[in-house]
Amino acid sequence: MTERIHPELATLRDLLRFAVSRFNEAGLFFGHGSDNAWDEAVYLLLATLHLPLDRLEPFLDARLTEAERAQVLDVIERRVRDRVPAAYLTREAWLGEHRFYVDERVIVPRSFIAELLEDQLQPWIDDPWSVTSAVDLCTGSGCLAILAALAFPEAQVDAVDLSPDALDVARRNVADYGLEERVRLVHSNLFAGVARQRYDLILSNPPYVNAASMATLPEEYRREPEMALAGGEDGLDLVRVMLREAKEHLNPGGLLVVEIGHNRDALEAAFPQTPFTWLETSAGDEFVFLLRREELP
Repeated sequence: MTERIHPELATLRDLLRFAVSRFNEAGLFFGHGSDNAWDEAVYLLLATLHLPLDRLEPFLDARLTEAERAQVLDVIERRVRDRVPAAYLTREAWLGEHRFYVDERVIVPRSFIAELLEDQLQPWIDDPWSVTSAVDLCTGSGCLAILAALAFPEAQVDAVDLSPDALDVARRNVADYGLEERVRLVHSNLFAGVARQRYDLILSNPPYVNAASMATLPEEYRREPEMALAGGEDGLDLVRVMLREAKEHLNPGGLLVVEIGHNRDALEAAFPQTPFTWLETSAGDEFVFLLRREELP
């Protein structure tokens, strides 16, 4: 049926043009790895055809087989009809050069903390080999826990999440990176399951979408687990718990690093005496804060 409907779509170039037109016509929202129809179409088509994601030009005028074309058209239509994030269609998400398996059981990874870990949190951590223990709260797919283990070669890392489904996905990713001996998965509500543990580093990209924003989320975000997004009335429910309890779980000089989205003003108003350090990321210095143990309330 696909062949009869669109016989004119013969090459990858044809299908890319078609995908961009369909995405723009449908008014899709882009926020899970790309921010425009062209980039999303390129990624989806190359991934679907098992082609290198960084090499489009050599394949633009290649003709597709009937089976390949049907597969590509199906992915395009699912993206438009069901508003499914691209990562769920391809079962993968990328943070920098690192690939992670994802599906509808976890939020699509997109954390500014990932780029900070590429630099091993320098200059806030002078010696990456001195970090021997870390925890990633609200780990989801396990991506930040894995990146922390790669950034700090001597660290044992706990990956904590309240969702058993998320931990199943994280388990697959930990195995893919061969880190079973260094990354421990913990089913827990924040610190409850690691009550006696102390760490050199606490990381978290928690649910931080406030109630007003949850009510107006694009359909693509509604495909993700609500518990991975909703952060309460002002988006800071879990952050308050971390600020209250983190000191008891940090070693002297230890660091708390938390991503909070667009909630900087609300956080500073709620904790006016706390000396937050705001870390520079590709999107600016509004989204990730750092506190040393001694600075915590």
